[in-house]
Amino acid sequence: MKAMVLEAFHPVKDKPLKLMDQPVPDPGPGEILLWIEYCGVCHTDLHIVEGELKDARLPIIPGHQVAGIVVKAGEGAGERISVGRKAGAAWLFAACGFCEFCLSGQENLCRMARFTGFHVHGGYAEYMIVPEKFAYRIPEDFTNLHAAPLLCAGIIGYRALRLSGAAAGSRLGLYGFGASAHIAIQVAKRWGCEVYVFSRNEKHRQHARELGATWAGDYKDEPPSKHLSSVVFAPAGEVALNALENTDRGGTVALAGITMTPLPEIDYEKHLYWERTLQTVSNATRVDGEELLKLASEIPIKTTTKLFALKEANEALLELKEGRIKGAAVLKIGK
Repeated sequence: MKAMVLEAFHPVKDKPLKLMDQPVPDPGPGEILLWIEYCGVCHTDLHIVEGELKDARLPIIPGHQVAGIVVKAGEGAGERISVGRKAGAAWLFAACGFCEFCLSGQENLCRMARFTGFHVHGGYAEYMIVPEKFAYRIPEDFTNLHAAPLLCAGIIGYRALRLSGAAAGSRLGLYGFGASAHIAIQVAKRWGCEVYVFSRNEKHRQHARELGATWAGDYKDEPPSKHLSSVVFAPAGEVALNALENTDRGGTVALAGITMTPLPEIDYEKHLYWERTLQTVSNATRVDGEELLKLASEIPIKTTTKLFALKEANEALLELKEGRIKGAAVLKIGK
């Protein structure tokens, strides 16, 4: 099979991913084999490729927003998602299932968790293995193209919204408007939120307005009113402080990135006092994914995508880094 393989960390401008021939993996007990049709391109992939997440196993095939078809099932697998059905894989590849976190519904915090395209080979390839109990059934009313961005951008955005306390009738701030935010705003609007969007990119601000934002401006612009919930998608520490300044008393700022530049010094009275909360978002659970996919069908969510060929993965990551993607970048892999 063809796959884009990372053998050493380098800036994405150096095109570190190499197109290689790899053996098609064979599913073991409890596993399914996916023929991959599409794989979303995520900021986490960029952090892995450039070495900001240094625990990645090398060589590695990145990619964790995987949408395809089940073509083979290992022993004991294939009942939940049968051969021939659409299925997807997300960032959480597996968790232990017996630690205090797994048993309390917090498998996203499991110390033995493994992540797709980081610890195990991911979706920048024609085939990949997924534990069946960690795979997702893709709704029949979604194409795999439009489902792919839901499997990380959508899931983490959904969890971040919940942890921010966003609710019907509340004012919500979204900081950064890329793949996650363009899905999150559709969920927030469904919930009845009034949404304020902050982005340095005017094209992204216009996209936010098209999707129903009440207001859109630059990070340092003052919004018409403070909000009670905020989600920071931009991986920049100074933006978190902008969000705290714009968050009202008793409000919560959720940081949705897997990595972020250092937070500047926080002024206690200016940024945190009046019972404001700064909340991180770490990975996501299978329940988050299942709830998001169900909601995506009900709304229905419309993902905005830009397609790249598998061999163009480096170019897709570079465009993502430079803020040139409207919505989500997606690799078209299957024929």
